[in-house]
Amino acid sequence: MTTQYIYLIIFFCIGYLIVTDQSIAKAVVYVTQIAKNKFLVFKWWLVHNPKTPWARYSMYKRSMKLAEELMKELQDKQ
Repeated sequence: MTTQYIYLIIFFCIGYLIVTDQSIAKAVVYVTQIAKNKFLVFKWWLVHNPKTPWARYSMYKRSMKLAEELMKELQDKQ
């Protein structure tokens, strides 16, 4: 319970500083933008890095779908 009050006090102090000082508000905006961009970069890397299991699965799925479409097209022509 005590830690919740400590977090609440810290949150309100930071909120008070943001409301009263415009430079701190700008700094908070910039820090959140940087954090968002870092998260998006990590997410992109996780999805598109060929060493991750998700990327391997998606490449396999895409390849199998293309192979099935090509086999169907080849059978239709014959």
